[in-house]
Amino acid sequence: MNVAEPPILDLSKRRRSATDGVHILATRYLKGIRLDTHAHREAQLVFAAAGTMQVTTPKGRWLVPPDRAVWVPAHLPHAIDVLADIEMRSLYFNVDWLARDRRNGDLAAEFVVRVSRLLHESILALFDGRDDVARNRLLIEIAMLELHQAGDPTTFMPLPQEPRCRRAAEMVLADPTQAYEIETLARAVGTSARTLSRLFSAETQLSFKSWCQRARIAEAIERLSMNRNASVKQLAADLGYASFSAFSHAFRQVTGKSPTEFIEAK
Repeated sequence: MNVAEPPILDLSKRRRSATDGVHILATRYLKGIRLDTHAHREAQLVFAAAGTMQVTTPKGRWLVPPDRAVWVPAHLPHAIDVLADIEMRSLYFNVDWLARDRRNGDLAAEFVVRVSRLLHESILALFDGRDDVARNRLLIEIAMLELHQAGDPTTFMPLPQEPRCRRAAEMVLADPTQAYEIETLARAVGTSARTLSRLFSAETQLSFKSWCQRARIAEAIERLSMNRNASVKQLAADLGYASFSAFSHAFRQVTGKSPTEFIEAK
């Protein structure tokens, strides 16, 4: 995603103040809606109280089921794709407010947040209609304390920037269910398997094989997020795994949970 000057989205007429320097906004989006690449003057915590979305930044794609949120720094270009109807709850933090917070250095880059029960309830409480600034300050402080302990890279798909490597990555993402050979992809993008392997490692910090596995598991997470009644065994077969146990093992390697545990936690 190359955006020299992403538009600054002005939400000042729609959001409301929670306390000095922090604003909140509740929105509902239907499946299939895309919020094209834009940025905000403020940092943003994007949380789907229900539904699933995908947030794309220059660094990669962040899959956001209901137990995740994404921290987006100020002025960072990002796009949002709605994969299942979502109830979005966003917190916007003025850069001056963040500058007064000694933990600001930890928030300079985007990251996915695993939403704990405490963080979940703190965010939702800000939207319950009570106009109590002192209470809001306390809720925001709790949310920030939880935020710094909740980083979770498991639903992140790093996207390479080098043109040949990016083309190969996009071929895999177009259909992650296939068993891709690096030699075949290398020929398709006009390079050698050795060079493509080196590029994947350098640009994504993952081997080609590990990156492809992450792509398949990201596809699995997306499907499970949109349909919690999906047959996990059928999903394993659809994604090209030789057995359910192989799929479950790969899923646990990436997420720390079995597919069944992931569904039950939602």
